[in-house]
Amino acid sequence: MAETELKKELQTVVKKIVEDDDYGFETTIEAIKILSSLADFKIKKPLLGEFMGDIVALASTQTYSRPHMKKWLKECNITWPQSQKELYQGVDGKAGTEVDPIYLNSLLGLMTSSSDSDRKRAAKELRRLTKNSKSYRAAICEFKDAIPRLLSPLSETKTESDPDPDLCEDLITTVFNASLHANNKKQLAENPAVIPLLIEYTMLGTIETRRNAAATLGSLSALDSNKFIIGDSGAVAPLIELLRGGHPSAIRDAASTIYTLCKVRANNAKFVEQGAVEVVLEKINDGILVDELLVILAMLSTNRTAIDELGDCKTLQSLLRIIRHSSSECSKENCVAILYNVCSKDLTLLMVIRGEEIKKQTLAKLADTGTTRARRKAISIILKIHKAFPALSIGKYF
Repeated sequence: MAETELKKELQTVVKKIVEDDDYGFETTIEAIKILSSLADFKIKKPLLGEFMGDIVALASTQTYSRPHMKKWLKECNITWPQSQKELYQGVDGKAGTEVDPIYLNSLLGLMTSSSDSDRKRAAKELRRLTKNSKSYRAAICEFKDAIPRLLSPLSETKTESDPDPDLCEDLITTVFNASLHANNKKQLAENPAVIPLLIEYTMLGTIETRRNAAATLGSLSALDSNKFIIGDSGAVAPLIELLRGGHPSAIRDAASTIYTLCKVRANNAKFVEQGAVEVVLEKINDGILVDELLVILAMLSTNRTAIDELGDCKTLQSLLRIIRHSSSECSKENCVAILYNVCSKDLTLLMVIRGEEIKKQTLAKLADTGTTRARRKAISIILKIHKAFPALSIGKYF
């Protein structure tokens, strides 16, 4: 489009903004886009000479030094020559999906707007962009103060008018989308506002908000350093409560996050202390996410306090029953691993297992038909029983 036509369009849009008090979000964005396109006609190309070995090419064929462009984008200069129809190539020189840094920066800017409708529309657009485009997921954290701006509607002091539930859902989901990009995980977790807000929203808002808050904690905890940050930030109890009473989809996300966090021994102990064993057992006995929760229970069973909680007749019988009736080899492995941990720390519990084994030969059958790991654990328990109670002979192993 010619410069003259752009000016005419801008004049029309600006007139609407000036004269119409009800001008909307779309009008503001349209003005920004026209100004962006006009900038292309005015900004001159820098001298190439010394920069030829290290340049970044825009889709318009303009060339800029790589350090210059990195600095410019990080400082959020919105006068960079970039029209809405052009392709943006990342500063690392790799062609990617279309990204308009000016448009993205303007959306982040609208998060601090006094207009609720503008914030809601911008949040919905940020959610859409970061869901559909890897490039936008990567780019969103590159702008100056991007995270504080994005979360500003959630970070404001609580008043009688709390943030709109849909706005909260869109923003939490945008953070989740951004967290999927590996380079964003450290930056998000180390921002002082992010983890506390995610923890808060595992307990507030729509079902989708709560599950996405939990899922974001799980995504961030893929980094080992973040596991410690999240575990030390008060996430344990809210995740257990979400597991206890959440919607089925939220329970799954909570379980996945708990599993990831429990890979750190310190977090494992925190979950045991906060009552995770009881909640996990309740869900397993109710037939909810049995396979997934048995994995968590097996991890928790390495903790002495957890073993004390697991060492009752009802629980041991329940685990043996799962071994007999489950079609999941993974569940059988985890059940026998839990039994092994329990009886290794407290030999008196072998009496309960012994009584069940006399009646059902559950472990003897598993030792014959299970996976390599399951057979090894089952045989180890049988040997412990034989050592503690020599009069008992179980199958071909004695």
